[in-house]
Amino acid sequence: MSTATLDRNQIGSDDLQLATFYVGEMLLGLEIDQVQEINRCLDVTTVPHAPDWVRGVINLRGDVVTVIDLRSVLGLERGTVTKDSRNLIVNLSGELVGLCVDRIADIINVSRDEVTPPPPNLGELDQHFFSGVITGEDAIVAVLDLQESLEPAS
Repeated sequence: MSTATLDRNQIGSDDLQLATFYVGEMLLGLEIDQVQEINRCLDVTTVPHAPDWVRGVINLRGDVVTVIDLRSVLGLERGTVTKDSRNLIVNLSGELVGLCVDRIADIINVSRDEVTPPPPNLGELDQHFFSGVITGEDAIVAVLDLQESLEPAS
């Protein structure tokens, strides 16, 4: 895995460019095309009676965006917002959604051939959150399946 240059012309059709980030100790990745922007987890307005996995809403240049606590979605204890916490603003079926993550890592380029299926020992519940796993020299990146992770039943 190598840190990406942002020149889109250098990325081949068999390559993936992933934005990586931490949720707890897990290093996760999303295809860069799914990420609209990254901002601080500030000014989140809580929503009374919302599910536990909804952290609240933010005003993003006039649009109301729901912020999801990715830790809760993945079955981890809800974390506290720190100076390193960030919202990954993603487009999910035409709707902007914020994913509150613990910290941002790097943008990486990998070949699609490097992505392997999630290990079967994750169990059905956890396995459906991920579309694959990338094993690098320094770390393992779990590729988040955005659609599956953020279904309303989460």
